[in-house]
Amino acid sequence: MASGGCHCGAIRYSAEGEPRHSSVCHCESCRRTTGALTTAWVGYPREALTVERGAPRSYASSGGVQRQFCGECGTSLFYFNEPAMPGVVDILTATLDQPGAHAPRLHVQMADALPWEATLDDLPKFDRFPG
Repeated sequence: MASGGCHCGAIRYSAEGEPRHSSVCHCESCRRTTGALTTAWVGYPREALTVERGAPRSYASSGGVQRQFCGECGTSLFYFNEPAMPGVVDILTATLDQPGAHAPRLHVQMADALPWEATLDDLPKFDRFPG
């Protein structure tokens, strides 16, 4: 079982069983709705998801797509795309209590990737903010 929640704790959820997929999305829609360069998702059968506390708000970001988020703190949580992935809920991997247990297995929507993404590994790295 996987569990997780939003930043403020107003929403808690769990997902039973094995994930169907895990990926990193590079699409513009995910960038704009999460404010992140890329978005890691882990997909479960829709019926595997139980929202245990709170009530996520929904946003129809495009045809047949519903994105759910916390109405208090704004944390993006769930993605439902019935036309492309019927019966599946994608959960934002970073909202899981143990996100490290769900490593992505592929990249999707590379056609929307920003051109400088490929150079990120070449940048200097710091454990925290540079001094």
